[in-house]
Amino acid sequence: MLGWLRRWRAARAARAAAAGRDREDHEASADGGDGGDRDDGADGSGDEAGEEGAEDRPPLADELDLHTFLPRECADVVEEYVRAAQEAGLPTVRIIHGKGKGTLRRTVHAVLARHPAVRSYRLAEGHRGSWGATLVELKPAPEDR
Repeated sequence: MLGWLRRWRAARAARAAAAGRDREDHEASADGGDGGDRDDGADGSGDEAGEEGAEDRPPLADELDLHTFLPRECADVVEEYVRAAQEAGLPTVRIIHGKGKGTLRRTVHAVLARHPAVRSYRLAEGHRGSWGATLVELKPAPEDR
């Protein structure tokens, strides 16, 4: 798994854990104590493990914004994202690379040109990012997996 995906999942899990701690603290103070009589598992702590399992597999968006990544990471990010999007069954995705000088756009297009999951790609229409974004049509995932 790529480092960016690992970092994103770790940050999301940390936010969820912090939100859970805040909720538990609030419930304990509203209860008038530390909630000591709730040690029988009725506090829903068993459910949190299931929720964490769901956190491991966030839904994949049909859009990837490369502005948050270092330029040297972008080729790997695009390659992994396109693979994951195909496996998730997304028919089309939009990759936002920005307008700038076109260096990142050329990098993205070079990755897409050689990626086996890509059926076609083109610059987005004006209302979807114009030449600052690329629309990618993906092939269906192979069924032998």
